[in-house]
Amino acid sequence: MSGNGFGHLFRFTTFGESHGPAIGCVVDGVPSRIALAEPDIQVWLDRRKPGQNRFTTQRQEADSVRILSGVFEGRTTGTPIGLLIDNTDQRSKDYGEIKDTFRPGHADWVYQQKYGIRDYRGGGRSSARETAMRVAAGAVARKVLEALAPGLAIRGAMVALGSHPVDRDRWDWAMVETNPFWCPDAAAAATWEETLDGVRKAGSSIGGVVEVVASGVPVGLGAPVYDKLDADLAKAMMSINAVKGVEIGAGFEAARLSGEDNADEMRIGDDGKARFLSNRAGGILGGISTGQDIVVRLAVKPTSSILTPRHSIDIHGNEVEVSTKGRHDPCVAIRAVPVAEAMMACALADHLLRFRAQSGGF
Repeated sequence: MSGNGFGHLFRFTTFGESHGPAIGCVVDGVPSRIALAEPDIQVWLDRRKPGQNRFTTQRQEADSVRILSGVFEGRTTGTPIGLLIDNTDQRSKDYGEIKDTFRPGHADWVYQQKYGIRDYRGGGRSSARETAMRVAAGAVARKVLEALAPGLAIRGAMVALGSHPVDRDRWDWAMVETNPFWCPDAAAAATWEETLDGVRKAGSSIGGVVEVVASGVPVGLGAPVYDKLDADLAKAMMSINAVKGVEIGAGFEAARLSGEDNADEMRIGDDGKARFLSNRAGGILGGISTGQDIVVRLAVKPTSSILTPRHSIDIHGNEVEVSTKGRHDPCVAIRAVPVAEAMMACALADHLLRFRAQSGGF
């Protein structure tokens, strides 16, 4: 199996399975002499870890990270940074009843067809458990960004639960950290709580939309044609479990706009610098950052593991019904917020280092 890493100059490779002894990653390309310690990573992992409220899986993992290499006396050495998290709350027996069946909506069947073998315990390598290491790598990327692009900030929020979107007129970033949904709209969060309680009690699941915004991004990140910043961001977000769609800026709405409405007109500001009158491009033109906020949204499908029996087949070619027991997120989009933030950080750190290598600075 290839394809376990992301990035070019800033690159990370993850390893491990959902019910294996541990998960980990190797982060390469980090400049030397950047301050880094385990608490710098743990603070972001704590935002993603399971079991923090009734709306996420009740698997109890501390997600305590250990730095194995690449850091000496509190600073990066420029060598590969090894990170490891022990799995401590696996319940493989929860999957014993479905080891011979393929769960609808999961990667079970295609893994079996491609590799001739699969780890049925929680999905193995295809489990969202892997995303903990993306968050760890993203924490390292944030330290790179902090050192090389002070003032750059990355924030994520959930902007829709099923058919219930937030009201953007009530958007308040301060609200995001005060509710279990990372929701910027207090009224929407209250509605979502009632909705998701019903979904959870019914043993079902629901999807959602996540939005990630990067502010203070320097002009010039990204390259034309095949190394466009938006292309790499789309890949970064689409690689996250359960993501089925990505849009940047106006996204699909741009197809319904006129050329006049879609154009981000420009003027000269009081400081003598160019300024944009709108940001339908989402902070990227021609694959290169404009200096405006980079805005990315991702659509996350409903969790495939549900109690409601669904038609499927087993490894013997029999038609069966599958009901997936165990501990699962009724809405996986909730815990996708810190993961999407991390992937944004990794993509920007990679492009920032590539820009610096080619142009020498900003």
